[in-house]
Amino acid sequence: MVGVVTNGVLALVKGLAGVLGHSQALVADAVESGSDVLSSLIVFAGLKVASEAPSEKHPYGRGRAEPMAALVVAVALLGAAVAIVISSVREIVTPHLAPAPFTLAVLVGVVVVKEGLFRFALRRGQESRSLAVEADAWHHRSDAITSAAAFVGISIALIGGRGWEAADDWAALLAAGVLAFNAWHLMRPALAELTDAAPDEALVKEIREVAYSITGVKGTHRCWVRKLGLDYFVDLDILVDGGLSVREGHDLAHRVHDAVTERMPFVRKVMVHVEPEDEFGRFQMDWEKE
Repeated sequence: MVGVVTNGVLALVKGLAGVLGHSQALVADAVESGSDVLSSLIVFAGLKVASEAPSEKHPYGRGRAEPMAALVVAVALLGAAVAIVISSVREIVTPHLAPAPFTLAVLVGVVVVKEGLFRFALRRGQESRSLAVEADAWHHRSDAITSAAAFVGISIALIGGRGWEAADDWAALLAAGVLAFNAWHLMRPALAELTDAAPDEALVKEIREVAYSITGVKGTHRCWVRKLGLDYFVDLDILVDGGLSVREGHDLAHRVHDAVTERMPFVRKVMVHVEPEDEFGRFQMDWEKE
């Protein structure tokens, strides 16, 4: 909630400074900070829902709420970029006064605060493996970039004097481009998670290595991993001696599950399928035969 309060105050300060100081870039920056407030609330709500315990109706939990929140943040960021472009183009074609010098001091303070929020939120997001929190962190960085661009534009307008007033608006356009790029950067992993895209191959390799280290496991076949919110779920085939009894195979599967979840606490469940170590225990999906 620290980010929400901070962004609310910054949006108010930048909005007033932009209007009083005749700076379109600063007004656009205030709009971006306003979207930060909304996105932070969405992230908070998404994480709250995603962290709820599994239930009979949602046996896998509600982890999808987390990437959905990240996707909403990305869309909000893209919407802010479009709004800034429209407003800036209108100002470029309309003669207006040059920005006031005091707006530069406001922007310096904004950049320092937003960069600090970015580093704090990014660290929290990486520690919790949360796409939504990381998305919110990059929203802070985007705000810092737009403020820096506004600073450059206003500086050019003030130094250039008469005829250079539009530099402020061109800076806002540049900032909008950065916002759009960051929106796409955030949207891709959220969409990948929502469509069950395969995770980093290094994670799959580590799961296989842990399973193979268990006595009785002769090898592994298929290993599918998907991320649901803050947790990972694994479908793993292990190859064993075909002469094992059902009970022995069952116990071995449990040992593999426990070993993987102990080594990687972010893995909630490993669905282990036991296969005999012979040709009859190997099969392929159609797309794997290509």
